[in-house]
Amino acid sequence: MSSAPSFHATPVFPRGFRCASRNVGLKPSARDLTLFVSEVDAAAAAVFTRNHFPGAPIVLGRETIKGGVLRAIIANSKVSNVATGPRGVEHARRMAMAAAAELGTSPDRVLVSSTGVIGVPLPIEKIESGVVGMTADLQDDPLVGAEGIMTTDTHPKALSVSVGRATITWVAKGSGMIEPHMATMLSYIFTDAAFDPSALDRMLRAAVAPTFNMLSVDTDTSTSDTCAILANGLAGAVDEAAFLLVLTAGCRRMTETLARDGEGAEHLVRVTVRGALNGAEAHVVAKSIVNSPLVKTMVHGADPNVGRLLMAVGKCFDCTIRPETTDAWINGFQVVGHGERLAFDDAVVRETLSREVVDLSVSLGVGHGEAVAYGCDLTKGYVDENASYYSS
Repeated sequence: MSSAPSFHATPVFPRGFRCASRNVGLKPSARDLTLFVSEVDAAAAAVFTRNHFPGAPIVLGRETIKGGVLRAIIANSKVSNVATGPRGVEHARRMAMAAAAELGTSPDRVLVSSTGVIGVPLPIEKIESGVVGMTADLQDDPLVGAEGIMTTDTHPKALSVSVGRATITWVAKGSGMIEPHMATMLSYIFTDAAFDPSALDRMLRAAVAPTFNMLSVDTDTSTSDTCAILANGLAGAVDEAAFLLVLTAGCRRMTETLARDGEGAEHLVRVTVRGALNGAEAHVVAKSIVNSPLVKTMVHGADPNVGRLLMAVGKCFDCTIRPETTDAWINGFQVVGHGERLAFDDAVVRETLSREVVDLSVSLGVGHGEAVAYGCDLTKGYVDENASYYSS
């Protein structure tokens, strides 16, 4: 099977999944509460942030996912319910209970997520009253659910694809505070394929490793990161190998979508490292390049400054780096050969850096390790967005 499946022109939910979102008063007017629902219990798996200050929904989510079965996800934006102590965990439990009551299921079948400002008590009463009647709003458009979890995102994010008789659909949000060590800020994957929780957990981790875990907007790991997959089985069994290929391809597509929508971003930046001593070292070098503020500003300014690429590679002190075997390319144009800057047409390369997608490639020539990292440029818009985020 091809690793580049044909994504649906318009995202759709798999059989048995629907969503609703509405404004419950957390934001002035925009949608701020979303409910994703399966008509039957679904096998489930999830991975969460490794940040040492996890939000209350993460604390609860780690407990909930041990059951391996979910009926719904309830998620709010604007307030992240992070750094809120035991009261925050109690509020997360009340969110689950409110959703469960609306759906006629039990709270341990509901995964809770919150995203937004840190350190602000969750207005739980608004959520409890706001979720009442949401089942009447359930519909088939995943983008409706995506709208309710947006914070600084410029647009809702959803995509879907078929694999065998089944469908896989991704709904995600994320624009800043993104360098995951598990997944992206909030990413939910729904499928009508039939898999048990252990298979889902295995495939989710395998798909996340080269995709969401290689995404970085600003080097900062969110306190709220959650990536969950639900499989309700209504389409029957699907070959696991085929499913994993498509799952990984979709996670990669969503990773690029999130990177392109980084706060203030104007360019998607893809960094490919080949010829590293091993995969782990390739990972380190790729992340070093994509995270470098100087590389990011090089892209933003369309300035083919080769020294910034070499700097970002050379500062990986614990990796095997040999200048005499190192080559580099900007958008397919070789700019470094054996550790030396090559003569190239500055105007041509500069023009390619002004395009929306910028590909930076490095070959280290010391082994067979490979990795790809995904990120964006650094703009004044990022500074403006985050200089007033708490008070906005």
